[in-house]
Amino acid sequence: MPKYATGKYAKAISDRSGLEFPYREMVREWNGSIVHVSEFEPKQPQLEPRPSSADGIAIRNVRVDRTETAVPNLLPSNPFTITNGSTTVTVKEPDHGRSTSDTVRFRDASNVANLPAATINASGGYTITKVSDSTYTFNSGVTASVTLKGGGDIASAGPVTVTAWWIKFGIGLKIYLNLKNKKWTNTQSYILKFQNQKYLCIKNQSGHVIHITDIKKVVLFVEK
Repeated sequence: MPKYATGKYAKAISDRSGLEFPYREMVREWNGSIVHVSEFEPKQPQLEPRPSSADGIAIRNVRVDRTETAVPNLLPSNPFTITNGSTTVTVKEPDHGRSTSDTVRFRDASNVANLPAATINASGGYTITKVSDSTYTFNSGVTASVTLKGGGDIASAGPVTVTAWWIKFGIGLKIYLNLKNKKWTNTQSYILKFQNQKYLCIKNQSGHVIHITDIKKVVLFVEK
């Protein structure tokens, strides 16, 4: 096999620029051109793109989108305000998300002066008028004899009909839980099963929930 000189003192002409450079500083490019190291350019990757398949669109284990069941919201204490000589009732419900002309049904409200609980809790609900993000009004049809706030501690506002989301424990039993120390309308203690989780709720003699395990804010509503 023939031997080649090292080219220690030799000169070479760049195939790119035509300039003269020391032979030992020359390099070969991907296309066979001999160029000076300062002129070297690697092969453009897009000249040989990697084979690729189409991007995936479908995903595994998909679920059909669902619509959450509308549920009643527990209202603040004494959420109803009546005004002397008016049939309009103002309701306080923070961040209610409701709009004018929505129908809202109230449950478990107590009397507000001469406005009976049965009227407030009418099964057909009321068409409301939005006042702000935390208040709205409805026409009760009863002229108030005083200006007063009332309605009790366990009133709720929600859809006219509640469905399977609600959990039934017994005839006529209604349980409302909203944080600890909220008044409870029944006695004893209960193991409540809610969304596959069990919660132990214990009530003291004064009617307050004194222990709720693994629960921060849950409202349970039981119809007959």
